[in-house]
Amino acid sequence: MSDSVSDCTKPYTAVTEAEVEALVRGICFKTGPPRRTGVEVEWLVHELRRPQQPVTPERLAAAYATLRTVPLSSALTVEPGGQLELSSQPADSLMECIATVSADLDAVRAVLREAGLGLVGMGHDPWHPPRRFLREPRYDAMERCLDRTGSAGRRMMCTSASVQVCLDAGHEEPGPLGLGRRWWLAHQLGAVLVAAFANSPLARHRPTGWLSTRQLLWTEIGHGRAGAPPLDAPPRDAWAAHVMDAPVMCVRRESGPWDVPDGLTFREWTRSGAPRPPTREDLDYHVSTLFPPVRPRGHLELRMIDAQPGDDGWIVPLAVTAALFDDPEAAETAYRTVKPLAERTRSLPAPHNPLWTDAARHGLADPELREVAVTCFTAALDALPRLGATTEVTDAVRAYLDRYVIRGRCPADDLLDQVRGTDSRPHGKDFRA
Repeated sequence: MSDSVSDCTKPYTAVTEAEVEALVRGICFKTGPPRRTGVEVEWLVHELRRPQQPVTPERLAAAYATLRTVPLSSALTVEPGGQLELSSQPADSLMECIATVSADLDAVRAVLREAGLGLVGMGHDPWHPPRRFLREPRYDAMERCLDRTGSAGRRMMCTSASVQVCLDAGHEEPGPLGLGRRWWLAHQLGAVLVAAFANSPLARHRPTGWLSTRQLLWTEIGHGRAGAPPLDAPPRDAWAAHVMDAPVMCVRRESGPWDVPDGLTFREWTRSGAPRPPTREDLDYHVSTLFPPVRPRGHLELRMIDAQPGDDGWIVPLAVTAALFDDPEAAETAYRTVKPLAERTRSLPAPHNPLWTDAARHGLADPELREVAVTCFTAALDALPRLGATTEVTDAVRAYLDRYVIRGRCPADDLLDQVRGTDSRPHGKDFRA
């Protein structure tokens, strides 16, 4: 999607507090009429025949070395625990995005299949404890920093996977496609997306009590690292203050372990200049270590959706989200529909408020979330043809609406049915195989 802070920064130039605030306000929201769509799909990687058996680091490294020789349109990266991520280029239409990523995934799967490996779409690894695959200074520092708040950080780094939808920030004018409306909607509708697409109810073979354990982990990591700013201020002001007052994860060094300060905010760093003055490059890095449910990177990156089952499961959340933000009629419907939910978000910013907690714990079993989801999915279904979606895509969204949303269910319920032996689907795939 759009460029991030790094595109307009010069490394090794110290920055003042005022300069940082101006940079964040000017760069993290690129405004204009919404027209581009992107997606980042993360996957757990497991043995094809015995998914409960851990893949050795050597086998992963060999498979990934082969993957790096495959020409792809999307950027392919490896997450700390060995998860794979494909990040699309900004696409001028929903169908262009889907076609490009689908082709890239076909190529990736072919290579992995030759190595006896496969991609698994779940928001949290249901079998294995966290295990670091990448040994790099960034992740060493991240682990040390996140360990201060418990085990959630390591589990997020190594055992989670998601579908992240990227949308343009919107134009300056008010209305359904304006920045202010889209920023507010992303934080309210985000809870509905958590509930509708929850797909991570298990850890170490057992139910966790949450339909989206992945979302629980983000909550446990804490507000400073994984929370959103308040919604009672304009987006630029709110995000700039959040960036300045968020704790610095690490101070990088050219050699040796990176410093991991305890409680030092970026604002305090700019004022003190210790252990060295922060640079514009440090600002870019600092922003990359913040993981709110909606992250502005020029565009808006919606980070709250669990990885989805099946080869093409990621297409439904992408299509639904794009329709509810980029079609003016659907966006207006979504805005009116989620407004009553705002009463449950007034106490704290996302995801540390009752609405997001209920969404992660109960999914669409929450009656209010279910009612809102049905209306929003129906509006998205009506809007998709106006966005050029094919019959295949609209049929997939309709099937998801019928199978899950109307029934107050989500993919996590299927996994729990399998664990409990209550899965009545005649052809349900048993993830325990």
